[in-house]
Amino acid sequence: MDAIETARVGLIVVFVLLGLFFSFVSMTGVLRLPDVYSRAHTASQADTLGAGFGLAAVALTVGWEGAGFKSVLLLFFIFVTNPTAAHGIARAAFEEGVVPWTEGDERR
Repeated sequence: MDAIETARVGLIVVFVLLGLFFSFVSMTGVLRLPDVYSRAHTASQADTLGAGFGLAAVALTVGWEGAGFKSVLLLFFIFVTNPTAAHGIARAAFEEGVVPWTEGDERR
């Protein structure tokens, strides 16, 4: 294996590990945070990064053929739609009158 192939494989491993880390952080935040606003925040940020790094690893693995190009398009789609969906959920909760969690609140 030459140096470029070794660097490519190393980058794929790093992207997969970063994707797993951010997905785990997102899952933990959704399970542990107290209200819909906090959960939407962690889901939109950490989950987007987790999926982004995972799709970047897929794109590096398969190359610039059809599947690699489609995974890059899917990456851009997730970067646009995931935060937009979280904003829509938080806005719908606000319009329904869901009160944000505050310090000392018993809803946990």
